[in-house]
Amino acid sequence: MGRNVLESLALFLSPFGVYALYLVLRARYPLEVEHWTRGRVSFMTLIGLTAAVLGLVALNAFAPRGRGVYIPAHVENGVLVPGRIE
Repeated sequence: MGRNVLESLALFLSPFGVYALYLVLRARYPLEVEHWTRGRVSFMTLIGLTAAVLGLVALNAFAPRGRGVYIPAHVENGVLVPGRIE
């Protein structure tokens, strides 16, 4: 679960990092408020949310699935046999 949250957070924050890198490469100070206008931040937020949602969808679509029948835990000859997938 933690991995999913961290991956989504990284995907969300990536547009902001790319924009800050762009500012650095253009020899501008990336922490000045004038570079982070409401329109730019809103646009990057939408791109980040889209990337995070698409990442979660892709993770769900390509995740390995357990194929087989679940055999629940049971007692055989006085011994507890744990549940398993066969």
